[in-house]
Amino acid sequence: MKRSYFILTGLFVLAILGGYLFSSGRLSIKLDQYAPPMPGGDFSLLSHQGPVKLGDLKGKVVLIYFGYTYCPDVCPTALALTSAALNQLTGAELTQIQTLFISVDPARDTPARLDEYAHFFHPNILGLTGSKAEIDDITKRFGAYYRIPKDSTDENYAVDHSSQTLVVDKLGVIRAVIPHGTAPEEMLLTIREYF
Repeated sequence: MKRSYFILTGLFVLAILGGYLFSSGRLSIKLDQYAPPMPGGDFSLLSHQGPVKLGDLKGKVVLIYFGYTYCPDVCPTALALTSAALNQLTGAELTQIQTLFISVDPARDTPARLDEYAHFFHPNILGLTGSKAEIDDITKRFGAYYRIPKDSTDENYAVDHSSQTLVVDKLGVIRAVIPHGTAPEEMLLTIREYF
């Protein structure tokens, strides 16, 4: 009886702790409350329609996601969740937001391919690319990570990369990080704070 009690109590505590960690892992992290801000800053990358500067998007909330079009599962999941959140915004709200999908695989992700891939998920998502040096600089300043295998001669190589969405406010300051797998409704709560 005593042993069963301890086992049930242990399972109950684990369930509560697991639920807390699961839910807290999905909430956005507001950088001004929990961490020193990432430096961020302006950048210019290439879209299918030409150069895009982050500074030109001031006045809009900008969501930034680093990934690549050949990603088998993580990027499609992240962009599908972002798309679901964008679909819940009003028309007026959509005019106040821009989503950037920045490729960490510039060797394979051409501007045309990025445009087709990003727009498959939502017309508000803009695909961007640049040189490896530019991508290295931007990922460092924006707290992202990626690693292309040294032997990337096989055209089907996978890129290891971080998977979070950054929220940049209308003044161009990184304000929050939305972890991978966050539900669209929770994403909206964070996004709407910066309209």
